[in-house]
Amino acid sequence: MPRRQESPDAVKVRTLPVQVAAHLTRRIVNGEIDEGRAPSEIEISSEFGVSRVVARETLKILASLDIVDVAQGRRVVVRPRAEWDYLSPLLIEWLPTEIVDELLQELHQMRALLEPELAAMAAAAVTGETLERLRDELDRMAALEADPEAYLEVDHEFHMEICRAADNRILDRIMYSARWLGTASRRLTNEAPAGLRRATAQHTEIYDALVARDPEGARAAMRRHLSNNYSTLVAEQRSKH
Repeated sequence: MPRRQESPDAVKVRTLPVQVAAHLTRRIVNGEIDEGRAPSEIEISSEFGVSRVVARETLKILASLDIVDVAQGRRVVVRPRAEWDYLSPLLIEWLPTEIVDELLQELHQMRALLEPELAAMAAAAVTGETLERLRDELDRMAALEADPEAYLEVDHEFHMEICRAADNRILDRIMYSARWLGTASRRLTNEAPAGLRRATAQHTEIYDALVARDPEGARAAMRRHLSNNYSTLVAEQRSKH
């Protein structure tokens, strides 16, 4: 999937338990494993020719992602898909394109609920130091419009800076936990013609409202930005199918 590629310098080294967990997850998603039942430690060891230690670690990974429940003396049970940990970068990497597309749209729904209010909260409490950092990030955005991968990092940091300025630790952790999906979403919307130049202009509108200490203006500017992003996301997804 082009939009989930990392930079050319990135190298992923996956351990054997992670590789087996990825394979099993894809089989569950594709309906190749009986509903409600996952392979046991012994079955994984036998099928994949791996040690019991590797099989045990595989199940621990799946359990950590809420894909299965593992209980001593009981069979391994597949959890309902709605309960899986969709904020995990590992799980996102293993899912088929159509499910990731749905998750990216759901991410935008979450952002549309939270980020306009975070911007309004930040406008009421933002400090001069935060405004200086945001100004620096805007300048970097303008300089990186020909480098989408580098732009991604600055874009994410701009939004997290606003979140931190709102001074709500719970909301901060929610936003931070969604960063992997956020990166995937930004990578896609940045592919649109003039996408980065448009994004810089929209971020500037948000910044101007923060400088003016205008909560309603910041809320509206963030809402426009996210609405434009959503429209671009849907259009880019359709163009790839």
